[in-house]
Formats: sequence, C-alpha cells, structure tokens
Amino acid sequence: MTDQAFSAAARVPTAAGSRYLQQLSKHWAHKFPVNFTPEKSRIELPSGLCEMAAEEEALLVSIESASAEERDRLKDVVEKHIVRFAFREDLVFDWRNVTAA
Repeated sequence: MTDQAFSAAARVPTAAGSRYLQQLSKHWAHKFPVNFTPEKSRIELPSGLCEMAAEEEALLVSIESASAEERDRLKDVVEKHIVRFAFREDLVFDWRNVTAA
C-alpha cells in the first residue's frame, strides 16, 4: 500500500458469511485481482484492498486505502454489494476506522 494507510474493519453477524464472501469475490473477479477460498478473500481494488474472513456466525470485513476519503467510499461500496447479496436478511456493519502512520 502506501506509507500511511487508512483502514476500517467490521464484524457482520451472519451464518452465511462464506456464501457472501464467495459471491462478492466471484462478482469482482471479472474486474479486479481476487484470491479466495470459502473462508478467506483478498480483493485488490483500484483504490484499496478488501479482505474478508468467514466465521461460523460472522463475516469479518477489512478495508485499507491511502486516504480517509477512499476508505469511507470503499466501506460504502463493499457494504452495499454485500447487502445486495444478503437481501434475505438485515445485516449490520459495525465499522471501526483505524488510521496508522
């Protein structure tokens, strides 16, 4: 990334985390470099990085970007995509921003 990274992470309660992780990974694999298994995903977006991990009862999502503005935009884009895949349930994203030098 860069010398300074702006990160955010969310723990999303759901038993379908692996399904959503795989759906988003497959969806974006047509546009971006993506590596994924049923348990983990790494998506290299033009303005940052999205990593996900599926737990039994949650989906862990992390975002990293070079600016706070891009981080916030990526949070919105990733969340909206996952919510679309999860239309059968109301997901809650508890985003926490982290700024590291």
